[in-house]
Amino acid sequence: MINVLFSATPEAWSAYAKPLRAAFAQEGIEVTLGTDLAPETVDWIIYAPNGGLHDFTPFTRLKGVQSLWAGVEQIVENPTLTVPLARMVDPGLTQGMVEWVVGHVLRYHLGMDADILRTDGEWVKHLPPLAQHRPVAMLGLGALGTACAQALSALNFDMHGWSRSARQIDGITCHHGDDRLDDILSTAQIVVTLLPSTPATENLLNGDRLSRLPRGAMLINPGRGPLIDDEALIAALDSGQIAHATLDVFRTEPLPRGHPFWTHPNVTVTPHIASETRPDSAARTAAQNIARAQRGQPLQHVVDRKLGY
Repeated sequence: MINVLFSATPEAWSAYAKPLRAAFAQEGIEVTLGTDLAPETVDWIIYAPNGGLHDFTPFTRLKGVQSLWAGVEQIVENPTLTVPLARMVDPGLTQGMVEWVVGHVLRYHLGMDADILRTDGEWVKHLPPLAQHRPVAMLGLGALGTACAQALSALNFDMHGWSRSARQIDGITCHHGDDRLDDILSTAQIVVTLLPSTPATENLLNGDRLSRLPRGAMLINPGRGPLIDDEALIAALDSGQIAHATLDVFRTEPLPRGHPFWTHPNVTVTPHIASETRPDSAARTAAQNIARAQRGQPLQHVVDRKLGY
């Protein structure tokens, strides 16, 4: 028998309680699961940063924390958390991200906005290049970035991936290191950002790097808001250096009223929906990971505190 504290919002508990109990039962793990367990009795915490728990000191027998979120920037530097922290790497979340990213890349590639928004009755055709002639850059080759890049590669896009450390992925030309980032940007007509938010990635796409893109390039950010310098992006949009940006994440969420992104004609704002965590599949992932550890196997997707992800 293990004791698992669920620390998230009441709404999340309503959505997760039943699938988590079913998932632990499927793993053959007897569990006491709840939102108000005595800290000194808790073995594992299933956690979201918006649940209000910030001090892990009272959890004296805690073995580990399984995050419900893919991003861990709000918890990774917490000095009271000294046990392993696992990111949420869930098939449902990954598939949702793949569908969202592929949809928006195809929207840009095919010029769907120009076709759909023409209302003056003028019959205008345009012929986009085939996918193999459209260079696409995926910045970030973690679980989500790799899955999206592979899906786009399967559609024959000229896929280039960039990460801070070296990767090898079939069908994708992989680059790594700061010096190679400028090279990948110099040819990319569509850029997708799926990097974590860390001090090393903040304002990665600044004015200088945006200027290195081919004029009229398009940007899609379902990763993290701080990856992009907001003021530099607005300037690049105003000048036509960037033709359009689709932004799903922001430095402050919800995006504040009055922010220039809301009304800029060349920005599409979406409300952090690129991939929501689905309770059924995320519950299975959390239970499976905790069950692995209980059986003496390594916990999966453990965060490297030095790297921040």
